[in-house]
Parts: sequence; C-alpha cells; structure tokens
Amino acid sequence: MSSKSESKLVGRYFDAAIGLLQRVRDEESGHVAEAGTVLADAVEGGGRLFAFGAGHSSLAAQDVVYRAGGLALMNLLAVPGVVGVDVMPATLGSALERVDGLAGAVLDSSPARSGDVLVIISLSGRNSLPVEMAMNARALGLRVIGVTSVAYATETRSRHTSGTFLKDHCDVVIDSKIAVGDAELAVDGVDAPFGPASSVVTNALMQAMMAAAVEELVARGKQPPLLRSANVDGGHDWNGRVFEEYGDRIFYRR
Repeated sequence: MSSKSESKLVGRYFDAAIGLLQRVRDEESGHVAEAGTVLADAVEGGGRLFAFGAGHSSLAAQDVVYRAGGLALMNLLAVPGVVGVDVMPATLGSALERVDGLAGAVLDSSPARSGDVLVIISLSGRNSLPVEMAMNARALGLRVIGVTSVAYATETRSRHTSGTFLKDHCDVVIDSKIAVGDAELAVDGVDAPFGPASSVVTNALMQAMMAAAVEELVARGKQPPLLRSANVDGGHDWNGRVFEEYGDRIFYRR
C-alpha cells in the first residue's frame, strides 16, 4: 500500500472540515432556517433572488445559480473583475474589493429592486465592496442575508470608512465559524498555515439555505421553482417550463 494513502494531513484536513460543518449545523441552523424564510417570502411575494461574492467567496454564490436541484430564481449579481481568478492579474479582484463606491454603481445598473433578496458572501466581511453592497441594497429596499466569519469583526479592522463589517448591515447573519486566515493545517518545517476550508463550509451553508427555503415554501402549500439536471431524461423539458413560468425573475438567460 502506498504511504500516500496513509497521509496524516489528509485525515487532519477532513477532520477539520467535518468539525466545522458539525459546528455550523449545531450553532447556525436557526439562522439558516431564518434565511430560508426570507428567501421563501420573496419567492412567494414575486421578488427575485440574488447572490454576490468576490474572489473565492463567489464560488458559493455561483454554486446556487442555474443549479440542478436548486431554486431557479437565484441569480448571480456579478461585479466585473471580482467574480473569480480569470482576470489578469488575479490580484485585481482583491484590489477592487477595497474600492469605495463600486457597489452602488453595480446595484444601480442591476435589475435588483425593493422586495428582492440579496445574499452576500464574504469571508472577512471587512472590505468596502461587501459592506457597501449590503448598505446600498438595504437602502434600495432589498433584504440582505450575510454569510461571513464573525471572528474577523473581533480580530481585524474594517477597511470601510464607516468602520463597520458586513454583519452590521444584514437582516440575517450566518456565521461560517472560519478562523481568521482560513487555514486549518500547520506542520513543522512549513512557514505558512494551509488547508483552507471556507469554500467547503460556505457552499454547504448556501445549499442548506436553499433547502430551508424549499421546506418553508412546501409548508405554505407552494411548489418551489426548482431546476432538474439536464442530464436526466425529461430534465431539459422540465427546466424549460420553469423558465417560461418564471422568466421575468430569471436573469442568467438574458
């Protein structure tokens, strides 16, 4: 048997990730359910759903958009240059997160309006972009759900002029419990910690939130607008019917 199959670091990483997932399940399930109710309110009331994240936080936002088994009404609120590492240089995205005023310009040119919901994902919640995104969204009449690590608000300084964090401008806050630095592993001989787990935890929180919204809609006697995989028989036709019924609230097909 290869020695690699007995790697202690592999086991330690999985243990750390499982531990974080268990912790958010135990400590954040109520907030996740609350967020699901906010989403269900918008779905039932004719509102639209948006998700935003910058850098690697965008992965969790993208994971709930146009997703088999997901809510068809989830739309990505994209900010050019900060969605991923496909821009050159990749460090541009980090720089744009600190630009004041960018969030307002994005929201003003977006289809978001009063009565909609915006889920903002930011691990640190300290940069200008997520803070101003939440502030401006609420000023426009949107309800804001924040998925962030509250630890940053006590162990770091805000980079926004207000001195506030994302968590300070949300209707619902879900704490990912990720430690400052987002690195679960450290070993002798390696100068920097490694093994980030924020994507694992945040993606799980987002999918749990979608499940909570479905549960709430069903409890109200409403059929959730869910997508099916296009790779199963009948999936393409199913999705076509959903797109036709909810086309005015879906923006990733335009």
